[in-house]
Amino acid sequence: MSRIGLKPIEIPNGVEVKVSDNNLVEVKGPKGTLKEQFDPKMDIKIEGNVITVSRPNELKKYKSLHGLTRTLIANMIEGVTNGYSKKLEIVGTGYRAQKQGKKLVLNLGYSHPIEMEDPEGIEVEVPAQTQVIVKGINKQLVGNYAAKIRDLRKPEPYKGKGIRYADEVVRRKVGKTGK
Repeated sequence: MSRIGLKPIEIPNGVEVKVSDNNLVEVKGPKGTLKEQFDPKMDIKIEGNVITVSRPNELKKYKSLHGLTRTLIANMIEGVTNGYSKKLEIVGTGYRAQKQGKKLVLNLGYSHPIEMEDPEGIEVEVPAQTQVIVKGINKQLVGNYAAKIRDLRKPEPYKGKGIRYADEVVRRKVGKTGK
């Protein structure tokens, strides 16, 4: 039994949700609009200001899709009302970030600076040289872009240098000792 799939989703004020044929869900809110296509066999109903998701039968495939569908719709509603953000920290001597128009320029100890173009629907802020904040209304796009930035220089375990999430804990290792 899907505990998450059975939870109803509250629609806050100022948010408009439409479910068209073949389960194309469109969510409009103060921050923007998101569209997502879901499995046509999943039953998505809007009653008043509550959305409920139900599955057609008890097959494993539909049990899995039940909770996923409900969570994705809830994330869409959360995104158009509050938005999502990921905060990254840059640790290391000479490592820094700066914003040049729609480009994020990173100096990460390589022989050249790395320039990344902001994707559609994503906003990148650099409040300090060692901080990058990725914002947007689509949770998946925000997470993917933040992960791409982090992959450029992952934190290493000896000195802790690299790009990490603000809440990430880097396990440090003890280095070699000389005589």
